[in-house]
Amino acid sequence: MVQVEVTVDSGESFDRALARFKKMCGKAGVVTEIKKRSFYEKPSEKRRRIELKRQRKVKPRTMEYRPRYDNGR
Repeated sequence: MVQVEVTVDSGESFDRALARFKKMCGKAGVVTEIKKRSFYEKPSEKRRRIELKRQRKVKPRTMEYRPRYDNGR
């Protein structure tokens, strides 16, 4: 787990420091890690999720071009 620290500058508002903290947590992936660990995932489900993610990444992303022959109707 990544430890996120924010140093508050003198004269900086609490809201601004909190916004920076939230942004750093988002970049570090803290929120997604917490959501992922909130429920138990069976090893078979984890393998399936990773395999589907891999397949989506490998899948060619080409759009099929189909010309229209309706003469503007």
